[in-house]
Amino acid sequence: MKRRLAREIAMQSLYQIDMNEVTPQAAIEIALEEARSDNEAELAIGEDVIANTPYLTDLVEGTIRQKQRIDETLAVYLTGWKVDRLSKVDRQILRLAAYEMLHGSDAPPKVVVNEAIELAKRFGSDESGKFVNGVLGKMIKELDAIKSNYEATSGNQ
Repeated sequence: MKRRLAREIAMQSLYQIDMNEVTPQAAIEIALEEARSDNEAELAIGEDVIANTPYLTDLVEGTIRQKQRIDETLAVYLTGWKVDRLSKVDRQILRLAAYEMLHGSDAPPKVVVNEAIELAKRFGSDESGKFVNGVLGKMIKELDAIKSNYEATSGNQ
C-alpha cells in the first residue's frame, strides 16, 4: 500500500472512530472495505494491503494513543479555534499529520504536511487545504522544540 493511500485510510479510520466509537481495528477494516468498493481505490489496493497494514495500524493506533497530547499541541497553533470546534475531517487530518511528524515517521515533515493538505483538499471544505497548511506550517517551524518537549515530558511514548 502506498503511504498516500495508507494516510487516506488512516484518516477515514480516525473519522470512523470519532463518529461511531469503534475500535481502531474495526475502523481500519471499515475504511479498507469502503476503499475496496470504491472503483478508483480498488485498483490501488492490491495484495500488498496485508503486508503494509502495520504502517496503517501504527498511524491509527498511535494517533488515538497520543490524541490528548496531540490536541494540546495543536491548540497552540489554532489561532482563534479550539480543537473540538474544528470540522471532524480537518481535526482528523491535523491529528494524523501531527502524530506522523512527532512520533517516528521516516517521512520528512514537509512531505507529511503536503500529504495532509492533499487530504484536506480531497475530503474537507473549500478552505480546508489552506487551513491545514496554515496550522501545520506554524507547527513545522517549531517542530524540533515540540519534539524535545514531548521527549522531556513523556520519555517519547
